[in-house]
Amino acid sequence: MTTPHSLTSELASHINQTILEAGGWIGFDVFMDLALYTPGLGYYAHGSTKFGALPYTVQDGARMAGSDFVTSPEITPLFGWTLAQQVAQALEVTKTQEIWEFGAGSGALALQVLQALQSQGMPLPRYTIVDISSSLRARQQATLAAFAEQVRWVDTLPDDLQGVVLGNEVLDAMPVKLLARVHGEWHERGVVQGMVDTHGTPTFAWADRPTALRPPLAIDGPQDYLTEIHQQGESFVRTLAARLTRGAVFLIDYGFPQAEYYHPQRHMGTVMCHQAHLVDQDPLTRVGQKDITAHVNFTGIALAGIDAGLGVLGYCNQGRFLMNCGLLKQMEAADLPTRVMAQKLIMEHEMGELFKVIGFYKGNPWQALGFDLGDKTHTL
Repeated sequence: MTTPHSLTSELASHINQTILEAGGWIGFDVFMDLALYTPGLGYYAHGSTKFGALPYTVQDGARMAGSDFVTSPEITPLFGWTLAQQVAQALEVTKTQEIWEFGAGSGALALQVLQALQSQGMPLPRYTIVDISSSLRARQQATLAAFAEQVRWVDTLPDDLQGVVLGNEVLDAMPVKLLARVHGEWHERGVVQGMVDTHGTPTFAWADRPTALRPPLAIDGPQDYLTEIHQQGESFVRTLAARLTRGAVFLIDYGFPQAEYYHPQRHMGTVMCHQAHLVDQDPLTRVGQKDITAHVNFTGIALAGIDAGLGVLGYCNQGRFLMNCGLLKQMEAADLPTRVMAQKLIMEHEMGELFKVIGFYKGNPWQALGFDLGDKTHTL
């Protein structure tokens, strides 16, 4: 029987071997990639329940493990139904007929968007999901059974991609490099072998190496400082730009523009872990059992897109974007419990301010519905 400990033990041994083969040290981005995506063992590559509202469930009177965190589509279907208004406009303006969703999670967002488009009399010929997790793919297929003829799954992108690209909480799960300024000198923070624990499982420890890498902004002050750079996230956007010949891209995630991201007071970095709806800041423990994320530098994402040939449609917080797309009207027609949950999407102290939306286009510029009011592109 596979247990959380046995998964961690096997994954830790695999990471340990990778460290040995690399000469005793790997960058944190390599560690994060292994912890999340090692086939069959990484957090997103095995069958545990990740998305949902509760940290545990009860079956036959026994308390069982539940989900680790909740995303907007799991909070309320109004998220996807509202986002679909922007998608519908984008499909019409770009004269495309396909949605490409990256990291589709439980499939809830795809279901909501497909239902909303169908209800508006514009059923979608094809909805393509790009997700490397086989366990999540199975859950998505079950969720989307009613749209089986329209939905397909792919592992790679075609050279010529047309349509509307969606990514909800995808960028934050992409591995990041850690940079640490210690006594005025910059280092790349990586991972080395630690001790073996009482169960015989390898453990890990931090280790710094001098580096020529730097944050995109100079950090004022003499204090020690830990932060991230997002090479893989920016590379992802450049790849989209290279493949997208006509269409639009909407990426939703938590993060900041560059000036806020690298503020002198943000000296502990943004890497954090999620397990059973609890947050911790130690990614080196319980590997494979918990999610590892980092906030997004949206300035870097915008510049990567622009440099690769995309135009920016807009950038604003999630609350303003959803209200521009008609969330308040959707709430008026909903029952009270649904309205209460939908408020979490737009309230500043919940998800309304921390979460941001950035939109790109390929082709001619146009006014996107979600950025009609409150566009903050000038802050990037």
